[in-house]
Amino acid sequence: MTFPIHRPRRLRRNEALRGFVRETRLSASGMVYPMFACPGTNVRKEVSSMPGIYQQSVDQIVEECREVAGLGIPAVILFGLPEHKDELGSEAADAHGAVQRAIEAIRKAKLNLLVIADVCLCEYTSHGHCGVMKDGDVLNDPTLVLLADAALSHARAGADLVAPSDMMDGRVAAIRQRLDENNFEDVAILSYAAKYCSSFYGPFREAAQSSPQSGDRRSYQMDPANAREALREVALDLEEGADIIMVKPALPYLDVVQRVRERFDVPLGAYNVSGEYSMVKAAARNGWIDEKRVVLEILTAIQRAGADIILTYHAKDAARWLKNC
Repeated sequence: MTFPIHRPRRLRRNEALRGFVRETRLSASGMVYPMFACPGTNVRKEVSSMPGIYQQSVDQIVEECREVAGLGIPAVILFGLPEHKDELGSEAADAHGAVQRAIEAIRKAKLNLLVIADVCLCEYTSHGHCGVMKDGDVLNDPTLVLLADAALSHARAGADLVAPSDMMDGRVAAIRQRLDENNFEDVAILSYAAKYCSSFYGPFREAAQSSPQSGDRRSYQMDPANAREALREVALDLEEGADIIMVKPALPYLDVVQRVRERFDVPLGAYNVSGEYSMVKAAARNGWIDEKRVVLEILTAIQRAGADIILTYHAKDAARWLKNC
């Protein structure tokens, strides 16, 4: 009989003891804050389904980046809204696009931030899919050329990392080759290696104006029922040259995060996506949950599952709360 000799509650008695033996120590140092760059000047439009998140022109992006850096958050990831959309998503690679100009402006402001550029076509295409379309199908190989073009434009603008999120086969290799051929061998690739065709992306599609005009993305994003497939996807992306890999979404796929962590000894990210964020915000506004405690519990769970890096719209709030703990 172990009781009363063994009393686990001894180490839960007060906050000092709980903190002393805490296994997972959440901090802002592993967080990435997503941002949405749009054309114009002095534009700051709140996303209706994502309270506190904005579509912003470059001047406003820079001002919020000052705030982000001041909170000790080390990185931002930029998504872009174009002036015009077309079937090939041409503005994704435009040197004068909103993301490219935002990267340049952040660099000019000399902010202590890593800048990650999302690489995809869905925000830029008139049909809303992540690649070249023909007869209702997304064509894999022709899309690789356009993705590599976009990644190169981000590198030229000054991005530290490019993050392909399209889920085309071979896109990491195509991007790595294009970067290396143009002397950007030091620009890292953060690959959305296991990106699921999730129902949790709805609010993001409002923010990025990227909803498909027809069909869905099940032919290229992963089936939510599959976990072993994620390990194959990660292995392939690492073979192709990915430096950091990511699971998206986070909360419904913590088992996948854990499996990837156990199998691969590389930096691992998880994306706490828009739907996860919006559900917390809605419940908090209705007084159903304690927002601070719920957010910190969620982020701790993601890190506990094995994520080194967490992309989250909660990053600014979490950084403030953690400073005051």
